[in-house]
Amino acid sequence: MKDQFKNSERGYVVWLTGLPGAGKSTLAKGLYDIYQRRGLKVEYLDGDNLRALFPQIGFTKEARDEHIRRVGFMASLLERHGVIVIAAFVSPYRQARLQARRMCRKFIEVYVETSLEECERRDPKGLFKKARTGEIPHFTGISDPYEPPQKPEITIRTEGSSIEDSLRELIKQINTICDL
Repeated sequence: MKDQFKNSERGYVVWLTGLPGAGKSTLAKGLYDIYQRRGLKVEYLDGDNLRALFPQIGFTKEARDEHIRRVGFMASLLERHGVIVIAAFVSPYRQARLQARRMCRKFIEVYVETSLEECERRDPKGLFKKARTGEIPHFTGISDPYEPPQKPEITIRTEGSSIEDSLRELIKQINTICDL
């Protein structure tokens, strides 16, 4: 993977969306690490980390939309300063993702496509079990919907693929889109 990324001075936003447990954060962290090692101006925005900053934001549709609007605005500011922004958020609603896209100059939507069954099997935080028993209301994929992107710039299927292969494919496609 060492020589697969070429340098860029322009900022852009790589927005990873998918079900909980799909692999968004894993791919985002891997991409961030590679970009950082290359000496690129890069920032990683993650749903769990930012929710800690805004603990009052809930999980209703309205609250999720507001959270994504805030993150989209934050990403757009960083992007305008030449920062590559890697954002990993479930962001379950198309309209909210579209609003984030409209705030940014170059927005690359990455659909981390993984079946609900595989996400439940992985269940890294034990959340699906709690959602199935009703302990967690408004859980995406169980009691709340996930609206897959209709025309994402990139789709990464993580089932049956190693993290390294998925990351390699992601970088290859970003390089093609950004003409790097």
